[in-house]
Amino acid sequence: MPTLAIAPHVAEFDRGVAAFRRRQRLHWRLGGLAFLVVFALCAELGDFFARVPVTLPDGRRVDRWIILAGLPRLDEYVARTLPTLRWESLGADVADWFWAWRRWAALWVETMLIAFMATVFGVVGGFLLSLPAARNLAPNAWALWLSRRALEVARTVPELVWALIFVYCFSVGPLAGVLAIALHGAGALGKLCSEVNENIDMGPLDGVAAAGGDWFDRVRYAAVPQILPNIISYALIRFEFNVRSSSIIGYVGAGGLGQELRVAMTLQEYTDLSALFLIIFATVIAIDFVSEKLRHEVIGRESFG
Repeated sequence: MPTLAIAPHVAEFDRGVAAFRRRQRLHWRLGGLAFLVVFALCAELGDFFARVPVTLPDGRRVDRWIILAGLPRLDEYVARTLPTLRWESLGADVADWFWAWRRWAALWVETMLIAFMATVFGVVGGFLLSLPAARNLAPNAWALWLSRRALEVARTVPELVWALIFVYCFSVGPLAGVLAIALHGAGALGKLCSEVNENIDMGPLDGVAAAGGDWFDRVRYAAVPQILPNIISYALIRFEFNVRSSSIIGYVGAGGLGQELRVAMTLQEYTDLSALFLIIFATVIAIDFVSEKLRHEVIGRESFG
C-alpha cells in the first residue's frame, strides 16, 4: 500500500523533470538560433561575406569572396618581411637583418621601463580603487558609485586614445606611454580586484570590527591578507600585457619600440618589422616564463603560510 501511495508522486516528479528538460532544450535551441542570427548579421555588417574583384593571371576579372581574395596577399606580406638568410653567410645576413640593434636595444630598454612603471602605477591605483568598489568593503554608497565609475572610465577609453591625449599634454616620450598604460591598467585591474574582494571571507573582518577596528583596520588586517596572492598574480600577468602595449602605443609617439615600428611601416622596411617582432616575441616569452615561476612561488608561499 505505501508503494501505491508513493507511485503518483513519483510519476508527477518524472513528468516535472521531463517538462523541465523540454524547456531547457527549447531554451538552448532558441538561444542557439538567436546567436546564429546575431552572428550572421554582424558578419554581414562587417563585410565578412563581401565579394571583391580579382585579376587572374590571364587578365580576366572575377569576383571572389574577400577572405579567399585576401589570404594570398597575407602570404605575400609575410614573405616580404622575411630576410634572405644563407648558410654560407649566415652571420652577415643576421647582422644585416638586425642592422640597427643598438638603437633597438635602447628602445627596448625604454619599452621595458614604460611597462614596469605603468604596471606599478596601474596595480597601486587599481588596488586602491578596488576596495571601495567592492560592495562588501565600500564604506558608503557614494564611495562605491564613484570608484566604480572611475574604473569604468579608465578601462573604457583605449590605451591608444589615452596615449594620444597624454602626448598632446606632455609631448612625445615615455611619460605619455606610462600614464596611458597605467590608467587603462588601473581600470582593468580594479575591476578584477573588486570581484576578488567581494568573494573573500567576511568572518575576519567582523572579528576586527568587534575588536574595535575601523574601516582601514578591517581592510588592512582582514581583507588584504586574503586578496594579496591574487593581486600579485594579476600584477605579473599585467606586466606581460603592458610589455606588448608599450610596444604598440609608441606608434603614436609614446616612446618605446612602437615608434620604430611606425618608422619601419612608413618607409616599408619590411625586414625591420620582422626583426622588431622577434625582439618583442622573445621578450614576451621570457617574461611569461619568469612571471609563471614567480606566481607559483608567491602563491605557494602564501598558501602554506
